[in-house]
Amino acid sequence: MQVVWDFFQYQILGMKWLNASIGSLLTALGMDITTRVGSSIQFFVYDVIKIIILLCVLIFGISYIQSFFPPERSRKILGRFRGVGANCVAALLGTITPFCSCSSIPLFIGFTSAGLPLGVTFSFLISSPMVDLGSLVLLMSIFGWKIALIYVVFGLVIAVVGGTIIEMLHMEKYVEEYITTPGLVDIETTKLTHRDRLQYAWEQMRDTFKKVFPYILIGVGIGALIHNWIPESWIEQVLGDNNPFSVILATLVGISMYADIFGTIPVAEALYANGAQLGAILAFMMAVTTLSLPSMIMLRKAVKPKLLALFIGICTVGIVLVGYLFNALEFLF
Repeated sequence: MQVVWDFFQYQILGMKWLNASIGSLLTALGMDITTRVGSSIQFFVYDVIKIIILLCVLIFGISYIQSFFPPERSRKILGRFRGVGANCVAALLGTITPFCSCSSIPLFIGFTSAGLPLGVTFSFLISSPMVDLGSLVLLMSIFGWKIALIYVVFGLVIAVVGGTIIEMLHMEKYVEEYITTPGLVDIETTKLTHRDRLQYAWEQMRDTFKKVFPYILIGVGIGALIHNWIPESWIEQVLGDNNPFSVILATLVGISMYADIFGTIPVAEALYANGAQLGAILAFMMAVTTLSLPSMIMLRKAVKPKLLALFIGICTVGIVLVGYLFNALEFLF
């Protein structure tokens, strides 16, 4: 069974065969892949192709599943639950929705306008970019299923706890009035055929690819730089065991960036290979996908500063705690 899983992780998800093939091709072209330049080119070509393949397959498949959960149906599902149970369902629904926070915010606005409890919609908003199914599969390709699964569980916990806290504090008055005004919700319910669902999945895959491709190139470029040009001792000093503030530093750096899970994966892969702590890497990924500056600017148009600050504070504290918890448990992996 372990042999089958290793084959799935390294050859299907990790595509190590592709890396070997690219290395052989570059060598046949006269390039020495043992040098920094050659190794960087191999890393860049391999990771770009691998991530594009995974991106297209994942987005097509998940978008097809997502077509069964249009906003109106999701709203009705969430409306059946109350209390923490509603937060849990909202967090789980977030796993099959868009791949970045900027794409999740319009759905958050729609759910809030439809009258769903604010804490429930925030649970959705936290989980959607942080722990979607794409994150799970991509993390499995690098860290294995145990780390990927625990990452998703911790992300869901942050979403549920964060939404519950916001609900308990009764922050509804800090939502912009145009969102809470009745009659602004326009959610159409359309029965889709199998062909319609395939067309929807294709369009989502195409549009998402166009949007994230530049970030993939940037992320892989940064990953190649870290992997081959930055000394491992530097990475260990800043993000390794010797720095007790590595998780906090990684979180703050992640907040200042903008990318999605596909752009952060090559950076995380390179950091992990060069000795960075697991908790710092995962905190960085959570911060980038959940609290990027552009998404916070977009969210500010929907909520007032006090609620925005509370959202950022809850997510930041949760991410830092999860990072340190992963560091404490790293010996288990």
